[in-house]
Amino acid sequence: MNKQEDHTEKKKGVKALYRLLRISLACVMSIMLASGCSLNHGGNNASGQTGANGQHDATGQEGTAGGNGEPNSSANQGGDSSNPPESTSNGDGGSGKDTGPDGSNPGDTNTTADDPVLKQLNQLTTEEKIGQLVLVGMDGTATSAETRELVQKYYVGGFIFYKNNIDSTKQALSLFNGLKKDNQDNPVPLWMSVDEEGGRVSRMPDEFVDMPTNLAIGRKNSTELSHGIGQILGRELAGFGLNMDFAPVLDVNSNPDNPVIGDRSFGDDAERVARLGRATMEGIREEHVVPVVKHFPGHGDTSVDSHIGLPVVNHDLARLRKLELVPFQAAVKDQADVVMIAHLLMPKLDPDHPASFSKTVITDLLRKELGFKGVVISDDMTMGAIDKNYSIGKASVGAILAGGNIILIGHDYAKEKEAIQALKDAVKNGTISEEVLNDRVYAVLKLKRAYGLTDKPANGPDVDRINKDARSLLGKYGLK
Repeated sequence: MNKQEDHTEKKKGVKALYRLLRISLACVMSIMLASGCSLNHGGNNASGQTGANGQHDATGQEGTAGGNGEPNSSANQGGDSSNPPESTSNGDGGSGKDTGPDGSNPGDTNTTADDPVLKQLNQLTTEEKIGQLVLVGMDGTATSAETRELVQKYYVGGFIFYKNNIDSTKQALSLFNGLKKDNQDNPVPLWMSVDEEGGRVSRMPDEFVDMPTNLAIGRKNSTELSHGIGQILGRELAGFGLNMDFAPVLDVNSNPDNPVIGDRSFGDDAERVARLGRATMEGIREEHVVPVVKHFPGHGDTSVDSHIGLPVVNHDLARLRKLELVPFQAAVKDQADVVMIAHLLMPKLDPDHPASFSKTVITDLLRKELGFKGVVISDDMTMGAIDKNYSIGKASVGAILAGGNIILIGHDYAKEKEAIQALKDAVKNGTISEEVLNDRVYAVLKLKRAYGLTDKPANGPDVDRINKDARSLLGKYGLK
């Protein structure tokens, strides 16, 4: 029996066992109900998506614990051994408004025996679950032996694409569809992501009309314009079958000497950044593309580019609440699906860990204080801020324990494998418990389900129509 057949047989066995468990559970429930008892299924905090076959922020610079995922009665938040209240992780973002294009709430943690996400989670092997914790980059403009190994051996949750991966509309579509084809025997479809902010951070082929910078949009101070830009960006991506955009930037550009944010921000007024950022987020989301707001808790007042080194921000919570956190709080209230965590050292919050793997920042500040219950993704772990100061393996494990869901590893095949191996080792030795693993993966799978991700090939964007609509929108605001 070859490896693929063995894997298939194992999964059939798991499915058969699960069906038997469901039948047994139904019988127990019938007996209990007949005797006046009740059975509560609301405590599982894990996640997934019905089996469907169907990304790093950049600036233009280029024995296994967990087994096969049995249902859990408790799910850890933040890597400790406590069972947190449902309001502290992977929930609805605070306002109760549905966020998924299918009308579901991808962050809702209440599960039942019939939860299709929980069913999906329970059918995944430990290796498949670990794969959902990582999103990787690739070299070149076509699929390769390396990308196939990342998909078929390591079950990675998705890919991020940079400008050097994209030459033309035809080539990009071939690449994206090829990766999806390679993933079709896996149980979960891929994230297909890019940094498409507009302005100087764009990955789209040159056939498309250039979008203005956020600063230019901020100067117009129009939510209609900002929303329309989000829709254009979403349409461009959706046409390629891309389903995640690392945008909008919610950093307040409070430091004019900032080497990394600058015109990527809507400006230096926190309320304006909040209002325009939310509008762009909504526009992207309306095109069935997941928007990722960034860079929490705020990269606007830094003097070091985190692509090169580790910025240190000495603000305390009082300052952050008045300025940097304002746009993120607004996005959370508007049901933000994903938040990207910046590589910043904030000594007054956590002197020992950068924000990207700080429990104080991710769990205590973002999840508990701001009420965010969606998916948390790190900035690229191969950036200089991490690569020059920390082990990528320890940083990746730390990010999951701190409350994160996805580790972004944008470059270097060897480092991608190193991070995945570190996660495997942490699960095997119990550093990442079964409960934590299931909790983190549940949220990822549920978001994929909410947005209807699929590995079906895309037909390609209607470039001429998108460009026509873009020129019309920009012309209306004198931004041609």
